Amino acid sequence: MSIAVKRIVTPIPASVNRFSAAPLAGGRKRRVSGYARVSTLMDEQQISYEAQVEYYTEYIQSNPEWEFVEVYADEGISATSTKKRDGFNRMIADALAGKIDLIITKSVSRFARNTVDTLTTVRNLKEKGVEVYFEKENIHTLDSKGELLITIMSSLAQDESRNISENTTWGKRKQIADGKISLPYAHFLGYEKGENGLPKIVEAEAKIVRLIYSLYLQGKTHNIIARYLTEKCIPTPAGKQKWSISTVMSILQNEKYKGDAMLQKHFTVDYLTKRVKRNEGEVQQFYVENSHPPIIEPETFNLVQAEIQRRRNNGKAHTGLHVFSGKIICGECGGFYGSKVWHSGTKYKRTVWQCNEKYKSKGKCGCQTPHFYETDIQQIFIRAINQVFKNKDQLIADYNEILQALTDTGAADHESNTLREECRMVAEMIQQCVNENARIAQSQADYQKRYDTLYKRYDAAKTQLDTIAKEKQERDIKREAILRFLADIGQQDGLLEAFDEELWYATVESMTAQANKNIVVTFKDSSIHIITNE
Repeated sequence: MSIAVKRIVTPIPASVNRFSAAPLAGGRKRRVSGYARVSTLMDEQQISYEAQVEYYTEYIQSNPEWEFVEVYADEGISATSTKKRDGFNRMIADALAGKIDLIITKSVSRFARNTVDTLTTVRNLKEKGVEVYFEKENIHTLDSKGELLITIMSSLAQDESRNISENTTWGKRKQIADGKISLPYAHFLGYEKGENGLPKIVEAEAKIVRLIYSLYLQGKTHNIIARYLTEKCIPTPAGKQKWSISTVMSILQNEKYKGDAMLQKHFTVDYLTKRVKRNEGEVQQFYVENSHPPIIEPETFNLVQAEIQRRRNNGKAHTGLHVFSGKIICGECGGFYGSKVWHSGTKYKRTVWQCNEKYKSKGKCGCQTPHFYETDIQQIFIRAINQVFKNKDQLIADYNEILQALTDTGAADHESNTLREECRMVAEMIQQCVNENARIAQSQADYQKRYDTLYKRYDAAKTQLDTIAKEKQERDIKREAILRFLADIGQQDGLLEAFDEELWYATVESMTAQANKNIVVTFKDSSIHIITNE
C-alpha cells in the first residue's frame, strides 16, 4: 500500500536577464540612447530636429540609473524605409553589438512608417535584450503587449505615409496638367529658377548648349564633342570635369531646350520603395508647348533630331573617331569605308581608306571600289567644293526661290486647321455617344457600330493631320539645312586651296566611291557633284 507524498514546489527567482544574460541585481546602469528624426530640411523642421536632440540628451542624462550613450539622429530623411537612414542604421548596429540596452524615441512614426521594417528591427533588438520605448504611444517593446501594439501603430503610420505620398503625387500631377514645370536646376545646364517659378535662361551656360548643337550640326559626333568640352575645361551640368557621351546626347535630345516640356517622363512605382521608372504609357503624360524661353530655336532642334536619326540609320559605322568616319560610302555594297594601316612597322607605313567589306572573308576580294589615301580624299573635297564656289552667286539666287517655296506653308496650315477642327468635333461626338449609352438603354450592336464609325472618322483625320505635320517638319528641316549650307559657303572668299576640316564637317553629307573610280560628293543641301579620280 503506497503512501501519498505531498508535492512541494519552491520558486527560484530569476537572477539573470533572459535576453541579455546580465545579472538582474548586478547594479550596472542601463545604457540608453535616443533617436531623433525630421523628414525635411525646412527651417521649422530644423528647429524641431535640434529640439529633439537636446531633449533626449537632457532626458537621459537626468536619470541616475541610466548611462547616456548618445542621441542618434537623421536629418531630412523620409521614414518610409530604413535603408538610407545612416543615423538609424548606426544605432541598430551598436545595439546589436551590445553597446545599448534601451532606445527612446518619440513615436512609432518617427521610428519608421513601414510595418515590416518596424517589426523586423524590434524583433532583432528583442533577441539581444534591447528595449525600445515609444513615448507617444507608451509602448515598451519588452512588454508582453508591446508587439501587438507596435503592429497596430506602425500599420497606421504606414497608411499615413501612403496618404501623404498619394496627396503629394496628386499635387504634382495637378501642376503638370496645368502646364507648370520645374527642372532639376542643380544638374540642368542653361536654366535657373526665375522669380515667377519658371525656368530662366542663364546666358553663360546657354552658350555651351548652343555650342553643343552647333558642333553636332557641323558634323561632329558626340564622341568628339565630349572630348572637345573636356579639353576646354568646360564643366558638365553636374559640375564635373569630364564629359560623357550620354550627357551630350541628353542635351541634344531634350525638348526643354526649344522651350517645350514633356512632363511625367518618369513616375514613382511604389511609395515605400520609392522606386522610379521611365513612363512607358503606364500613366498620363503632358506635352507643353512654349512653356518657357527657348535656348535653341525649334527649327534647329528639329534639324538636330533629324541628323540623330540619320546617323542611327547609318549604324555603328558613324563613330566619329576620325574626320572621315561615316562619310565615305562604297557604291557597290553600300557599306562604309574604314581606315586601314598598310606596311605597319616599316618606313612605308601609310593609312588608307577602303570598303570594310572588301576583304571580309580570308582575303577573298569582294567590292571592286578603289582605296584612297587621306590626301586623295582631301583633294576630292577641295575640287568638289570649288565647283560650288565657282557658281556661288547663281546657287544663292536659285536657292532663294526654293527657300520661298519651302517657307510658304499657307495651304498646309489651312488644311491642318480644318483637320484639327474635324478631330475636335468628332471627339465630342464620340464622348456624346458613350454618355448616351450609359444613360439610355439601346442595342449594343447599334451602339458599337456607331462608335466604330466615329472612331474610324477620327482616326482618319488624325492620321492625315500627323502626315501634314511630318511633311511640314521635313520642309522646315530642309529649309534650315539649306540656310546653314549657304551661310557656310558664303563665308568663303575665293577658291579653297587647302583642306579645311571645319568646312568639311559643315558642308559634306557623304562621298560615294564607284568601281570606275569616280566619286559622287553629296553636300548637305542635297546637291551632287561627280569628281573623276584622275
